[in-house]
Amino acid sequence: MKNLILFLVAICSISLATAQKAAVTWGEEFKMGRGSTDLEVIYADNTGVYVKESHLALKSYFVIGATMRESATLIKLNKGLTEEYRQDFNKELKGKDYEKFFFLKNKLFLLASEYNKRDKKLTLFAAPVNKQDGELSGDWSEFASWQKDDKKDDINFNVTYNSDSSKMVIVSSIEGKEKNNYEVKEFDENLKIVGKPIYISNEFDPKTFQLEDVLYTSNGNVVMIARVYEYQEGKKKKSRYLDFSNYNIRIYNSMGSMVKEINTVINGKWLVSTKVIQIPKKEIVIAAFYSDTKRGKEINGMLVQRVNPESGEVVSTSSKEINTSLITKLDETVDENGDDESRSERREREKLEKIQNEEDGFSKYLRFRNFIYAPDGGLVILAEKYHHYTYTTTSYSGGAGMGAGRTTTTTYQVYECGDLMMSKIDVAGNITWLHVLPKEQREVIQSSNGSSYGTGLSFNVGTNFFSDVYNMPFYAGFGILPSANNVSIIFNDHKKNASTLELGQRVKKMSYFRKSECYAVDLDLITGKYTRNILFSNDDVPTAMPRLGSGLGKDLFIVGKEDRFLGKSKIAVAKISMK
Repeated sequence: MKNLILFLVAICSISLATAQKAAVTWGEEFKMGRGSTDLEVIYADNTGVYVKESHLALKSYFVIGATMRESATLIKLNKGLTEEYRQDFNKELKGKDYEKFFFLKNKLFLLASEYNKRDKKLTLFAAPVNKQDGELSGDWSEFASWQKDDKKDDINFNVTYNSDSSKMVIVSSIEGKEKNNYEVKEFDENLKIVGKPIYISNEFDPKTFQLEDVLYTSNGNVVMIARVYEYQEGKKKKSRYLDFSNYNIRIYNSMGSMVKEINTVINGKWLVSTKVIQIPKKEIVIAAFYSDTKRGKEINGMLVQRVNPESGEVVSTSSKEINTSLITKLDETVDENGDDESRSERREREKLEKIQNEEDGFSKYLRFRNFIYAPDGGLVILAEKYHHYTYTTTSYSGGAGMGAGRTTTTTYQVYECGDLMMSKIDVAGNITWLHVLPKEQREVIQSSNGSSYGTGLSFNVGTNFFSDVYNMPFYAGFGILPSANNVSIIFNDHKKNASTLELGQRVKKMSYFRKSECYAVDLDLITGKYTRNILFSNDDVPTAMPRLGSGLGKDLFIVGKEDRFLGKSKIAVAKISMK
């Protein structure tokens, strides 16, 4: 009888362990347009998947050069992930600048802007798109505009969603030397304005105030997150520079009045990075990493606050010192006689124990990625070591005969996506477990190639809320597929890292993603235990872009892209589902 019970328990354990594994289905490959600069799954519904392909189009032509504008193609795949249609909007966008495709409830809009120099007016237009065939189903209509007082003013805007994605929100700002005002408008699925615009102003010098994020809550309040800088004296006389001082988080009501200023100051500490989100139908969550020293080289603690979205009152605050001693070992049951571990496993265990004992801080490049509510009310936090920088190379080639030589300058964008931190904060604000999965992804993208005879494409990669950021990196980073009790973390990595799970284990750098494997780390939201499995090899399919995937229920749709020296690049879309 005892053996039978043990057998049944074992069977149940196996079924539970395999119930949450992910399955992958790839669609047919199809060709990608030449000169494409961006590729992303932007939406998925019960009829299929929508993919955006961005590219450059000619805006104006001169004898000595030309100016380019961004354009876009909409690709629709059916349920079987086979191409259903492809619509290029170059003709429709003539005279306008493409902004984005925007899905709102059961409707799809193409957004574009146009600036009139004579009137100093920027206008935002929308045209409805028929999702059945991708054709425009109506004319362009103006639904937002901004007027400059001075031609030197800057008009900035961002189109986003409210907290439950049921409405469109436009946040805009006209910035001048002494201006720092913001306008927030909400629109329904017919692009009709809902309520009155919210006008927000603050006392900061525009040069010292950088808006990082805006959150439109379920009750109509607006949360603004900004980095505040202060002037510092430089080494040279009369030289001053701006130095990061602190984060400023404020909640405003529908009248533009400040409801609450959230205090994130920790005595003797300096916030390094922060993230604010509202979990649907729950409170606002503010998380921040902090350092013990200004411009410190490591992170020494984590602040997590839960805020009531209506009153702005802080529900709970958790400020915890974090270091390597908090890392939870996956398997604590090691035989004292060492019979169950090999030499290599023992060395890895000893390395991890050394890392834990040293109680070091974590990398200053850690950035929050995702917050996931666990079934027990705890909060699971995913953070990634992330560093982005650029470098430029210059080469000279001599001219033929008496001809002038040519200088070529090439700029590269470098994205380093490293270790993944997984931690859980329980309802009382305690850290119940903390893991670090080692990974080292490095993606280099050539962003411009210019010479004395012309200029190339230049990417804007700023972190400002209004920055027009391209979806880079493409292959590094990770995507997530949450379910009721666990989350699958999807990313590309070196095939030699198949068994790498904890710090102390050797990790191989991944930079040639075409030869990588795509892995799923299945993390239990309650216990923190996780396993790592290979989903597929990028040798066999177009190289996957998990970070740019789009989730729909229990499915995650990702794009794969295969570059070719001869002929057009090929792309395909995969559906990753929870079994």
